[in-house]
Amino acid sequence: MPKMKTKSSAKKRFKFTGSGKIKRKHAFKSHILTKKSKKRKRNLTGATVVDKADVKNIKVQLCK
Repeated sequence: MPKMKTKSSAKKRFKFTGSGKIKRKHAFKSHILTKKSKKRKRNLTGATVVDKADVKNIKVQLCK
């Protein structure tokens, strides 16, 4: 059976931490920023960990 290919969209969006958790960026930070408060935009900066319910699907897409 051939090797499974990694989903290109997933490999661009997710990274693994040293402990094996999956990091992701926040959504809603790319455009239409004038109506969003400074606090809201600041809280969308930086990365967060993927929710436990989504980890299995993401690992399938990344072939891990």
